[in-house]
Amino acid sequence: MAKRSAPEVNAGSMADIAFLLLIFFLVTTTIETDSGISRKLPPIEDNQEDVVIKQKNIFTVLLNGKDQLLVEDELMELEDLRSEAVKFLDNGGDGTCNYCSGAKDPTSSDNPDKAIISLKNDRETTYGVYISVQNELVAAYSELRNRRALQIGSSKGFPNMNFSDMENNYNNVNWSGNKTKLKEVIEQIKIEYPQKLSEVQ
Repeated sequence: MAKRSAPEVNAGSMADIAFLLLIFFLVTTTIETDSGISRKLPPIEDNQEDVVIKQKNIFTVLLNGKDQLLVEDELMELEDLRSEAVKFLDNGGDGTCNYCSGAKDPTSSDNPDKAIISLKNDRETTYGVYISVQNELVAAYSELRNRRALQIGSSKGFPNMNFSDMENNYNNVNWSGNKTKLKEVIEQIKIEYPQKLSEVQ
């Protein structure tokens, strides 16, 4: 009895199929990109004089390689950082800040305009903790600005509108309110609570 030969599998189109699948996955896959942290650098000034900053106007935040937080030479948990930063920024120690509602401690910051938050981290610090610390510090500024917006918003014609809402409305092309007046209020709040966040090498 004659042996039957096994039928051959036609593999000629396998390369075409693999190529089409490759193109399909390349076209349909979305790749996430990090947008980074938005920071506005200060303008370059011609003034070459050194600015003297009092130590009590600097809020020191250190982040070590083990992701431990040292704030003003004391260990602190991440969830306490925002409230401590708010206390420091809103202290009003020299009495010149009539809108500050802090403790007016003479050993802490003089004025929100003079208060600086200094952040330093090690190379071994994990990226997630670094971003969390950044978020808490920026949230401290946002909390103060939102509170100030609610304080002055009614007298300026923007009742029950916090700072975030003001910025969103100003950037919204469909918002029908007075954008010129709103911009003045936004600029005033930014001057009263300027975001001075310094990162030390």
